[in-house]
Amino acid sequence: MACKRESSVFEYPHKNEREPRTATSFDNSAEKFSFIVHSDLTGGERPGIFEVAVEQMNLLRPEFIVNVGDLIDGGPADSISWNSQWDWFDERANHAKAPLFYTGGNHDLTGNFAQGIWKERLGRPYYHFIYNNTLFLVLDTEDHGKERHDEIEAIRNEGVRIYDEEGPVAYAKSTYARLPERKWGNIGPEQRDYMIKALDDNPEVKWTFLMFHKPVWGNPEEKNFKAIEAALDGRNYTVFHGHTHNFLHRERNGMDYINLGTTGGSQNTTIGRSVDHFLWITVDEYGATIANLLMEGILDKYGNIPAGGDSLKFETK
Repeated sequence: MACKRESSVFEYPHKNEREPRTATSFDNSAEKFSFIVHSDLTGGERPGIFEVAVEQMNLLRPEFIVNVGDLIDGGPADSISWNSQWDWFDERANHAKAPLFYTGGNHDLTGNFAQGIWKERLGRPYYHFIYNNTLFLVLDTEDHGKERHDEIEAIRNEGVRIYDEEGPVAYAKSTYARLPERKWGNIGPEQRDYMIKALDDNPEVKWTFLMFHKPVWGNPEEKNFKAIEAALDGRNYTVFHGHTHNFLHRERNGMDYINLGTTGGSQNTTIGRSVDHFLWITVDEYGATIANLLMEGILDKYGNIPAGGDSLKFETK
């Protein structure tokens, strides 16, 4: 089959001669596809970065794009402000040539009001899809339940007020700063069952990817995500998440758990590398290959960072 496919796209007219190449087949498997994962752009968005990222992704021509949340800043319950923020993100995201799949972060989904805006504009806060026999699970780590959503929203609003009026030192002592849900997030039982069913319904996929915002497994009291991990046992999978605004690779259960840095958000050097980047993932019948692309190194044909990016700073050291 490889020879047949090759003959339809490649011709070398010098028959019966040595050929000036290495491999005799091309890396063009029908099973192969590539997609991009980008990270947080809010929580202190730095102007211009995300616009550059979209143009860079257009240069690379992935088949689709997925993010790991924090797409807008959010704020108190104000439908005009929230809708205008979503309009601004959508306007920029719509410049991407490839489809872009949304994942919700704490800025996008904290509180019942935020969850309602998301559902009105985008539908489900968690979902799955299949592409080329590969399963994608997109989770909502702000899945706290209606009553707890109201409590967390009030605590968060007070934390934001303290930060704005009293500064980061006072904020670090606030209830919100010390809230387990702020750090780890949460997965509810209905979402747990949904994801396990998606896994059970698709046992023969070649790879499974999980996208979500917060490192929910870090909470020692958390059980629902651990049940999803148990359902993943025996299959190949990769986890992508954001939230901390720095890059960090972990191995958990023998698999890659990748904490993305930023694609325009405020940068944090306290844990890992703080850099604007996105991931280029290629999947074929043999597995998944991950390339980490720094935005400062993706140039157009003129040797420039597109969309005026030459004047921007992409990494804090």
